[in-house]
Amino acid sequence: MSTTTVDRMTRDVHLCGKDLMGMVQLRPKDVGSYAIVPGPKERLDSLVKKMENPVKNFTFMEYNMFTGNINGIRVTAINGGRFAADTAITTEILCNAEVKALIRIGSCGALRKDMKIGDFILTTGCVRGDGVTPYYVDDKFITAPDAAMTQKLGVIAKNLAATAGLTVHEGKVWSTDAILKETKEVVNKVIDQGAVGVDMVSAPFLTIAQTYKIPAVSILAISDNLITGQMGFINPDYYMAEGMLIQMAMELVKQLEGK
Repeated sequence: MSTTTVDRMTRDVHLCGKDLMGMVQLRPKDVGSYAIVPGPKERLDSLVKKMENPVKNFTFMEYNMFTGNINGIRVTAINGGRFAADTAITTEILCNAEVKALIRIGSCGALRKDMKIGDFILTTGCVRGDGVTPYYVDDKFITAPDAAMTQKLGVIAKNLAATAGLTVHEGKVWSTDAILKETKEVVNKVIDQGAVGVDMVSAPFLTIAQTYKIPAVSILAISDNLITGQMGFINPDYYMAEGMLIQMAMELVKQLEGK
């Protein structure tokens, strides 16, 4: 009679954030005090063009990290992922690199009729529908951005948005991994939980930052509206809003440093 041996893992974890830093040869002294985190590479490229003397920290898979200066303030920028899983990877790298604060500039769908393409949602909390955060926190954990940074960013965002006739809305953002299963049954349930927008990133980004006790904020440009069915991915207002997100993040960094 044959017997089967079942191997068991004895190490605490297979791979951690510090291991990721080692893989990309990144040290805490290589990054800035603040990290601005757009999703797509195209938005990162636009941000890097506005930095003084940017230096590439690394390229790993589809991620690129640069560190440079904004008004003499050392800042790191990375395209931080489009989905929960890759966002967790880049957020872990940033947190283990000991950045002082994290600023997410992303996009989202709207969950209210009065929200226009190109408007913004300033994230005040999250409804977690992603598959990453359950491995970090339990169901009772309340995911939230840093209150002081959010207040500062709100003032900056509203002033800039007003110049273009756009509105900054505030509220919870629902993060989901199933973009093609945003059915009315699912969507109405998260609306009942207070969500005003939907993305795939804010919950893992903010939750992981909280576990490391690093202040973080998230502001998003509205690309589509689930209530009206409007799609705005080629709308000029959306692209204008993307550019304004970069301005908002840069101004927040200056204010945080008292400049």
